[in-house]
Amino acid sequence: MLQKAFHTKKKAKPKTKKECGFCLILMASHNMTWMSYPSKNLAFNSPEEIEAFIASQNIISRLMHCYIAFFVPTGLIAGICILIIFVKNYVQHKVIENIDLLLLDFTISDIIMIFLSFSVITRPDYLKATHLACNVLSFFFNLSYFNSQYVFLLTLLILLLKRFPPRAALSKATQRPILCVGFVLIYAFCLSLTEAVLVGIDNYHLETDCQLDPLFAWPEYEIIKFTFGFAIPSFLQILCFTVLFEKEAPADAPALQQHIRSYLAAYIISITILICRLFYNLMLLFRTTFKLRKSTGTPKNELVMNIAEIVLFCESCASLVLILCFHKPCKDEILKVIQNCRRKNTANSHLEIPVTAGP
Repeated sequence: MLQKAFHTKKKAKPKTKKECGFCLILMASHNMTWMSYPSKNLAFNSPEEIEAFIASQNIISRLMHCYIAFFVPTGLIAGICILIIFVKNYVQHKVIENIDLLLLDFTISDIIMIFLSFSVITRPDYLKATHLACNVLSFFFNLSYFNSQYVFLLTLLILLLKRFPPRAALSKATQRPILCVGFVLIYAFCLSLTEAVLVGIDNYHLETDCQLDPLFAWPEYEIIKFTFGFAIPSFLQILCFTVLFEKEAPADAPALQQHIRSYLAAYIISITILICRLFYNLMLLFRTTFKLRKSTGTPKNELVMNIAEIVLFCESCASLVLILCFHKPCKDEILKVIQNCRRKNTANSHLEIPVTAGP
């Protein structure tokens, strides 16, 4: 019996090696380090191709300069003002509204995304980094991306529950926004960690051209990001809007127009997110088809992908400006500052300038 058991164990060893061999084959089949940007390996066959390439590079460069010059300063200034206003209101009242806490988390995520967007400064060229460093940048980008997406979905859900009072259990859950934010952060962290694994570990020490959504990531990277980062939250977002417009509100609830006007910032931002991220995610999914076909695409495809990436970053800046201009606590604080400035200017203009009498 002991001999049989010994022989059985001995025969089990080759099976483990086969399984390891299968894992290596799977990893090799997912090795995307062969992917390269079309602009990096062009063989020009005619003057028209050269002109088209130069034109696409000029478009990317101009868009990048426009984004860095106008959107980044505006977005960062708006974000800093929002943080100051929320902190000031909390210090004064020792309490923060549910919506304000969620928008605070959304603001921090967007500010991080703006800082990470400085990786486009080198366009039409790409940021040079090792595969490992690029993966780390991608992780923090995805963490901010998923967090902002789901925390804003949570904001829409709470606004919906304000109009349609929920049952006791759901009401208790929404009355604890810190727990909700914590749950969203944990969920976003898990998704980001999954995406980091799907970037791959091949040649982690070698230098490469880096995007925040790495070109050399496995095809599953884009599929999961599209599914969990856009398709599911967008479906739930559209469902929230459908319920808001179609379901009949209780008799004591405010009119629909008044409700939308009270939370105008949230509803405008939700539409902005839906449009901008739709364009970006479709281009990301389109890039996956090239990986599956073992193709690098064309300079035109690369141009559209770069435009989609910049549009995504512009959305982060625009969302912060919309919160500052349309969210009631922020708007009221800005109006107070403007009124104080006008009063000071009026007081200065009414000061009498003493005239000294002549000899």
